[in-house]
Amino acid sequence: MPASLYAARLSSIPVERREAQVAGGTTAYWVYGPEHAATTIIAVHGFRGEHHGLEPVVAFLPDVRVISPDLPGFGETPPLPGKEHDLGAYAGWLTEFAGAVAPGAVILGHSFGSIVASAAVAGGLETPRLILINPIGAPALAGPKGVMTRLAVMYYALGARLPERIGTALLRNGLIVRVMSITMAKTSDPELRRFIHDQHDTYFSRFADREVLHDAFVTSVSHDVRAFAPVIEVPTLLIAAQRDDITPIEDERRLATMFPDAELVEIAEVGHLIHYETPAEAAGAIRRFLRIPATSRA
Repeated sequence: MPASLYAARLSSIPVERREAQVAGGTTAYWVYGPEHAATTIIAVHGFRGEHHGLEPVVAFLPDVRVISPDLPGFGETPPLPGKEHDLGAYAGWLTEFAGAVAPGAVILGHSFGSIVASAAVAGGLETPRLILINPIGAPALAGPKGVMTRLAVMYYALGARLPERIGTALLRNGLIVRVMSITMAKTSDPELRRFIHDQHDTYFSRFADREVLHDAFVTSVSHDVRAFAPVIEVPTLLIAAQRDDITPIEDERRLATMFPDAELVEIAEVGHLIHYETPAEAAGAIRRFLRIPATSRA
C-alpha cells in the first residue's frame, strides 16, 4: 500500500506530543485519536525503532486513543538515569508509565515491545487485554536466521567496544541499516519498499548512545515471550506473520498454546514488518479482538 495513503489517513487523526516523569526520567509520548475514545491502547515499539514505526497501524484505528511512547534511550526519550537497560528496567518503566498516563489501558507490543509488554503484564501491570504484533516467540539465536543473529551479536558487541566515535558511526552506518531493511521487507511493491527503507533510514538510528543500544539488543536476544505466557491470564491476541524470519510461524502457533487465553491471527505473505506492510490487516484483527465496530475509515 502506498506510503502516501498512510500519511493521508494520519493527517486526519489528532496527535499531541506529551511528556511524563516516570522511572526517574522523562518519557516522550504521543497521543493519537479522540481524547475521550471508548478504547485506549498503549503501544510499545520494537528494537531500534521509535513511536513512528507503529503509525501505519494507528492510521487504521482513527476512533481509538493510542498512546505511543518512545522507549527509554530511543527517539526523544533519554535513557533511564543510572540504570542498565535490561528487561527488568524496561518492564518497570512500562508499568510505571501506564499507571501514570493511562491506568487500565490495553497494552500492545511489537517485536521487542512484545517482550517488554509481556514481562510487564506478567509482573503485575494491570490491563484488560494484551496485543502482541510479531511477538518474539522463540530464542532469536535458534530461528531460521540464527546465523544472521549471531552476526548481529558480533556487530553490536564491536560497536560497543570500538573507540566511541568509530563504534557509534558503525552502529549508525546507513549501508548496514539498509541491509537490515532489505532483509526484513517481503513486499514486492516498489513504492512500499521505498517507504520501508525511508522509515528505517530516518528512524532506525535515533538511539541515545551505543551503551543503551547494546543493552537493549542483548535484552532482545536473551528473552522471548514464552517465559511469560503461562502466567498472563488476560485475553491475549497474537498477530503473527507466516514469513517471519525471526520467529517462524510454527513457533508462534506453539506460543499461542502457552497462554491461558490467547487467539492467534496469521497474516500471509509478510514477515517481521506487519506494522509497515499489512497495517490494515493488523488493525482489523485488533478491532475484532477488542470488539470495536468497524468504521467507514477503518
